[in-house]
Amino acid sequence: MSAITAVPPRVRIALWIALAAALAAFPAVGSAYVVYMASLVAINVIATVGLNITVGYAGLLSIGHSAFVGVGAYASALLALHAGTPLAVNVAAGALAAFAVGLVFGVPSLRIKGVYLAIATLAAQYSLYFIFQQWTRVTGGDRGLSLPAVNVLGLGDAGFYYLVVALAALACIAARNLFRTRIGRGFIAVRERDYAAEVLGVHVVRYKLLAFGLGAAYAGVAGALGAQFLRIVNPDQFTFGVSIFFLAAVVVGGRASVVGSILGAAFMTLVPELLRGALDFFGGGRTVDLAGLLSPLREVLFGALIVGFLMLEARGLAGLWERLRGRREAIDSRSGTA
Repeated sequence: MSAITAVPPRVRIALWIALAAALAAFPAVGSAYVVYMASLVAINVIATVGLNITVGYAGLLSIGHSAFVGVGAYASALLALHAGTPLAVNVAAGALAAFAVGLVFGVPSLRIKGVYLAIATLAAQYSLYFIFQQWTRVTGGDRGLSLPAVNVLGLGDAGFYYLVVALAALACIAARNLFRTRIGRGFIAVRERDYAAEVLGVHVVRYKLLAFGLGAAYAGVAGALGAQFLRIVNPDQFTFGVSIFFLAAVVVGGRASVVGSILGAAFMTLVPELLRGALDFFGGGRTVDLAGLLSPLREVLFGALIVGFLMLEARGLAGLWERLRGRREAIDSRSGTA
């Protein structure tokens, strides 16, 4: 009889409680820089989960995700500046605006797929970037928009950290539960074979548009939070390179995996900081042009990671973790039956 058993419910609950306690205590034990990076990771997790809904679960290739992040950022920033609305309203507005724009740019997915769809989303990326940059009367152009600080729960940076971590957790739980519903199963059916899904009664048009809209809505939430987090919104935050960053996070973390989205977003956010530390260390105290070195290194690294994971571990970090856990369980099983 196999010795591989599921984790008991009590142990699972205890582990979740321990994780929640660790996240709650993090601002008290971490430096301001560490809390800053943790908040940035949480924001990127939300955006990556959204892209994974579109790319991983629905199988619709999108390389213009940062443009939808930008829509959410500008929508929330404009509301905050001109209407003085609270942060919750601004985040909701960012999600709704990005959802609507995602539906519009999801229309090409009804007729084309694969690399042709990727080119169509690339057009969305550059057209929205052009609007961000050239509609200076509204967006401020290259100068961008500056936002006032928001003191969440009266705790400053720690309060914002708690907010983005809570929203990231809710976004991940919502995405995980989505694929236990009819809508989520419809996304997967469209990904596997849309013609067969239509024969089985899945409204392919509706589900493709909804996949783009939901993915963009997640991006809008991330954009709204990122705008308030950085307190500035400008077009350079939503370039094609940023879209590649999110796509790399999906591929590296694992497609069609919420856990993979978390791992991929954390990995891709922290790798540039590790590169920065390595350059400082090997610089030996000499003056190093970090900006000049990090920019090309980052792009090369992202491309290498995408190619490497596609060749060696197509399921990404999530698949690697499952493989290591399976080996460990197999070893435990053999030792238990020996």
